[in-house]
Amino acid sequence: MKRRPAIAVAFAAALAAGTPASSALAAERLVTSVSTHRVLITSNFTGTSAVLFGAIEDDGTTVPRPAGYDVVVTVRGPTETVVARRKSRVLGIWVNTESRQFIDVPSYIAVLSNRPPQELGAPEFLRRNRIGLANHTLRQRIGGDFGDVVPQDPFRVAFLRVKMDQGLFHEEPTGLTFITPRLFRATVPIPGIAPTGTYEVETLLLSGGEVIAREATAIEVVKTGFEELFARAARDHGFLYGLATAFLALGTGILANFLFRRE
Repeated sequence: MKRRPAIAVAFAAALAAGTPASSALAAERLVTSVSTHRVLITSNFTGTSAVLFGAIEDDGTTVPRPAGYDVVVTVRGPTETVVARRKSRVLGIWVNTESRQFIDVPSYIAVLSNRPPQELGAPEFLRRNRIGLANHTLRQRIGGDFGDVVPQDPFRVAFLRVKMDQGLFHEEPTGLTFITPRLFRATVPIPGIAPTGTYEVETLLLSGGEVIAREATAIEVVKTGFEELFARAARDHGFLYGLATAFLALGTGILANFLFRRE
């Protein structure tokens, strides 16, 4: 019975001592907005970009942070399953000899930051928060197992290189600019071959190697016009769409034969 007051006093003292630090960690918050939440893909679509604007707000009692602020914007497209193949020369002919299946990986990743990702924290911190292309988990089927592999794995390296060459994976260490100490902007590139679907936009506010705030929004990429009509027909009425395509090809061949036949 005599120990309870001491425990209560100790708990109250610990709580009081932790209050300023907790308040400081929770004081800042992010407010973000993108220039467009809907990207329309038409027949002549060759790519576009969306601009993200953000602000760092506080409650007026924030203690200045000696390390300052860093911001990372990561955009992830809808997931897909991809097979990567390795070609080898066999009897003078290049053939596929090995393959690796990447399962439910983002079809698009863009990482925009004000500094190189490796400068923003410890390796484990970067992996845990998926900061940078190298720290994204790319789940693969390896024999009977599923999981990611070491960053230097040849299939993983080749997969990243191909995606970057296509413009679907993008990392820009200086792609985010601070307009003022608390206002920033970043331009998200959307290539002409961008897959349709919902793109998650995650913004992290960092300081001293810690995440102190995060904000999430989304961009939707959709087809419009004839592209959207044909895509919906292929998705919702696959058999009839295939049948119509076959008859169209047959009719085109007959018409071409009639127009260009020689007497």
